[in-house]
Amino acid sequence: MDINVVAIAVIVMLVLLFLKVPVFASVFAGSVAYFFLTPGVPTQIIAQRVVVGVESIPLLAVPFFVCAGVFMNYSGVTKRVMDFCEVLMNRVPGGLAQVNILLSTLMGGLSGSNLADAAMQSKMLVPEMEKKGFSKEFSSVVTATSAMITPLIPPGIAMIIYGSIANVSIGKLFIAGIGPGLLLCVTMMILVGVISVKRGYKSEVVHYAKRDILKAFRSAVLPLCLPIIIIGGIRMGIFTPTEAGAVAIVYSLILGVVYKEMTFKDVIQGLKETITTTASIMLIVGAASAFAWILTKERIPQEITTWIVSVISNKYIFLMAVNVFLLVVGMFIEGNAAMIVLVPLLAPVASTYGINEIQFAMMFIFNMAVGCLSPPMGTLMFITCGITKCKIKDFIKEAVPFYILLVICLLLLTFVPIFSTGVVDLFY
Repeated sequence: MDINVVAIAVIVMLVLLFLKVPVFASVFAGSVAYFFLTPGVPTQIIAQRVVVGVESIPLLAVPFFVCAGVFMNYSGVTKRVMDFCEVLMNRVPGGLAQVNILLSTLMGGLSGSNLADAAMQSKMLVPEMEKKGFSKEFSSVVTATSAMITPLIPPGIAMIIYGSIANVSIGKLFIAGIGPGLLLCVTMMILVGVISVKRGYKSEVVHYAKRDILKAFRSAVLPLCLPIIIIGGIRMGIFTPTEAGAVAIVYSLILGVVYKEMTFKDVIQGLKETITTTASIMLIVGAASAFAWILTKERIPQEITTWIVSVISNKYIFLMAVNVFLLVVGMFIEGNAAMIVLVPLLAPVASTYGINEIQFAMMFIFNMAVGCLSPPMGTLMFITCGITKCKIKDFIKEAVPFYILLVICLLLLTFVPIFSTGVVDLFY
């Protein structure tokens, strides 16, 4: 094992990431550095590993679910679900802020993309929240933080990638995501309610008649059935997670026909967006797969496992150390890239300590979601602030209570397994 060459490859990757070179290019450059500095290793292997990295049947679900989410946005689903959320949250302290959180939770089962969710709600809800008296900073933070729920609620792209890397049932990961998603949703609603009452953020209470409530529910019920169809179909063995993605596309097209809001032009535009989004994900997956092969070839996972087990005897200390490590990594490296490189290193160690593979997966995915919100490279933070024109320093100051909440939720997921495995045990 040539640890010096591996160290150089890692340094090259990290330096480029700090220089804000695109993630896939940074990871790929680290791999290229290793191959050029290691004599006797054919350089064509790197191309082979990139191709092999994306030639995975489970990863076929990625473009399917991305496409379904894009079509949902064009079919008028978002407006109907938002109207339903407004009816439900009408009398809850926080008003539109609560609608923001609930909409992210419900759309998580439809869009699957936290960045798309944050961009959409920054345009639709933040201006309305400001009109109702909410500050720009608070509105932006609620929007960005609630978008974290999206990758946790099934079907999430992160779960597909994790399952394909760690050889964990994607169907079980989908179901397991319900627990962390609902945990974050409920705790955020409580925090937003407390802050709203304290600051006097009052919403106009509308007394809806029963027929209005039923009308809003009927309008939203078809889209909200999609997560149930996906989870139920996978659990009953009707289709695989990959096939579920195709089912989701067909279902979204049916909704477009039913609601008469999606045109043929929208379908073409949606396919273009699907291709560009999928390409960006697969470039990262391919580059990170090549880097992961280097780590495997040099037996880095085995060496790390041996070292950690010899140093840390208690699994709870190990879990705490992993959380701190992943939180720091998430601040600087894109979640999917970090997952592909680190899961092969950390999952075997977790297994050595007897930690449930589903629990560890949910903890890992939650950490990566927190990284999307954390400076200096939090993508959710930058996308939201870019649209709402909120200053980054004001955003970070306003987000402090939410960061504390996220840490509490992370500790619950880490040390109280029922939050991540309870629903899986119930289904299986």
